[in-house]
Amino acid sequence: MTDPPFSFAARIDVMDIVELQSPDAPRLMPLLHQVHDLHVNHLPTRYRPIARDPEAVDWLTDRLARDGVHSFGAIVEGELAGYAVLEIEHKPGTVLKHPRTRAMLQHICVDAAHRKCGVAKALFEAAKAHLAPMGIREYGTTYASFNRASAALIASLGFHPALIYAEYRP
Repeated sequence: MTDPPFSFAARIDVMDIVELQSPDAPRLMPLLHQVHDLHVNHLPTRYRPIARDPEAVDWLTDRLARDGVHSFGAIVEGELAGYAVLEIEHKPGTVLKHPRTRAMLQHICVDAAHRKCGVAKALFEAAKAHLAPMGIREYGTTYASFNRASAALIASLGFHPALIYAEYRP
């Protein structure tokens, strides 16, 4: 991990936001389990359980190493309290749509012990500050329709629904 670029005062005494790198992937696994297990429990026909952490660590390590991926961790009392992973997307224009560049919030997770304390907001604010010099002004994300807590978090960060994605699974 690099030196903390941001410190935030929220409802936690001291929280440092650090930029995460691909070698930090193993540290994210407990948090990834918290959010992914919730998805598996609600949609087992869509999401597979993480059967072996080494495979998931490899997958996450590769993902964090991709060009255009930026990840941040919130450190509280020396422990990782949350993380966010964003990926820059360049969308070419079409006859119907303008070209655009945006950052997709791919993952955001806060440890259950630190939720509702400003960790997610600090992560997102740090990401925006980091990406602003690159000209990133537009952000997008997806969240599962069953996850009301995630929907509330995303709304509290200033996101507004733009599209609705629906699935049919016989």
